[in-house]
Amino acid sequence: MEEKSIKFGKSLVPIEEFVAEGHNFCTGCGEALVIRLACKALGKNVIINMPTGCDEICTTPLPVTSWRVPWMHTLFENAAATISGVEAGLKILMKKDRIPRRDIVTVVMGGDGATSDIGVQALSGAMERGHNFLYICLDNEAYMNTGIQRSSATPYGASTTTAPAGKVSIGQTTWKKDMVAIAVAHSIPYAATACPSYPFDLMNKVKKGAEVKGPAYINILSPCPTGWRHLSNMTIEIGRLAVETGIFPIYEVENGHYRLNIDRPRLKPVEEYIKLQGRFRHLPDEEIKKIQERVNEEYRKLKAKVAAFAA
Repeated sequence: MEEKSIKFGKSLVPIEEFVAEGHNFCTGCGEALVIRLACKALGKNVIINMPTGCDEICTTPLPVTSWRVPWMHTLFENAAATISGVEAGLKILMKKDRIPRRDIVTVVMGGDGATSDIGVQALSGAMERGHNFLYICLDNEAYMNTGIQRSSATPYGASTTTAPAGKVSIGQTTWKKDMVAIAVAHSIPYAATACPSYPFDLMNKVKKGAEVKGPAYINILSPCPTGWRHLSNMTIEIGRLAVETGIFPIYEVENGHYRLNIDRPRLKPVEEYIKLQGRFRHLPDEEIKKIQERVNEEYRKLKAKVAAFAA
């Protein structure tokens, strides 16, 4: 944490803002909240790399930038490869005494398209090689920057411009890719999920991911009023419902051990989450039932993993 902090409940929150005002994010953007909270947890000694996406174009419209920390932009496909080079370069420069020896956190912040689709090969390579970096996926569940096209993180039944709902289609016909499971399969020391509706959980996980030695991956749900077609003042409520229904459970995996950070003995019906979003408004009852059954099964599997390590 930074030296200048304010007490909020039992937690200390840095006063300093590392992303300046005047950015171009949409009103109620979940990604904007995630970036602000994550940067408070990371502090000044950081180098952030961003592939193309909403977060990149909204914070760096030439010739200005909102970033108050070292920041760089790379392509969709090579953000993890770029940060691997940055991390390796810093090690060499410190070893040769070209720069002072100190802890500099190397971070990627990328959208779900840049993470689970176009950039997954570079991410897999960086995790397998064991580079010391933190990868934060800003998961708004589609390519929102370029026009709300589907990604492999788009949930089943959601309508997008490339998987539109209509007479012969329900929209997205595949289930959301589990990127945390993919990260865990690389035997990395830390992986987690988070949501800006739970800000202290989010900041604590970013801090933990930054401090761990080796690759760390955090998938952060980022509600998008524009793409999800929900009211801009409902962002926090939408995120909370995603967790309370079990659609997006909040958990972490440390060295292969699962821990459920926010557990609900009884999940709310998924319909409470779905009905607030225009991207799902076409779904008939039988499809909502199918989603409910899937959520129940996946949540049961997650709790079984947690129980296995708690025994």
